[in-house]
Amino acid sequence: MVLLSACASQPPEQAARGEVFDPFENANRGIHKFNLGVDRFLFRPASKSYVRIVPDPVVTSFSTFAENITLPGQAVDYLLQGNPKQTGNALLRFVINMTAGAFGLFDPAAELNMPPVDTDFGETLHVWGFGEGAYVELPFYGPSTTRDAVGVVFNLFSNPINFTPVRPAENIGVYAEVVRRMGDRGRFSDTVDSILYESADSYAQARLIYLQNRRFELARDDEDAFLDLYNDPYADTGTDPVRDPFLDPYEDPYAE
Repeated sequence: MVLLSACASQPPEQAARGEVFDPFENANRGIHKFNLGVDRFLFRPASKSYVRIVPDPVVTSFSTFAENITLPGQAVDYLLQGNPKQTGNALLRFVINMTAGAFGLFDPAAELNMPPVDTDFGETLHVWGFGEGAYVELPFYGPSTTRDAVGVVFNLFSNPINFTPVRPAENIGVYAEVVRRMGDRGRFSDTVDSILYESADSYAQARLIYLQNRRFELARDDEDAFLDLYNDPYADTGTDPVRDPFLDPYEDPYAE
């Protein structure tokens, strides 16, 4: 995937214009057809049965658990992105939710108004300056790019509780993610079905939705990081003389 990303890189201005770079379209369409078959005959019916049989609060708790056990891996990604604030936030959320949240089945950190975390190694590569590369569709996983595909593989191994090739029975992170995706697939079945089975070209539709959402997500995170970096340290503290309402507005606040 690293080699693939290097030899099939998209010019940054092309992505900025919202254009699609899909040099592997024929292969991608073949994988998309395979994924449709897996979804139609296995994942879709299993997901619909899952959300129909399992009570909704339990489905939510399982999804919350899957998200909570990704937090150590996200902390690693934030650290690699040079964001120590979010690194600490991710680790603190993990500790709180795994203790006060019944081993991660609940999210008490959210009730404490702790900011949410949501990152991955694909975003880390974006922060490092790597382009998104070509669009690819991964077997079983779905839409991606060569940059995000590298991120998927890295995140699989970067979280110590996510994946263990030596003891497959202990791959709790992988199983939890499958259950989380089943919950999402079952809950939003009508929307997903309309994209996959009711559109004139489900491959092109899924590709467009993924790229638009991913680019928007990264652009939003870039803006948040910029605002955080240049946040006014005096805002709302009353320590900046220019902002002090009790000072003479015509007096030079910096005069000695």
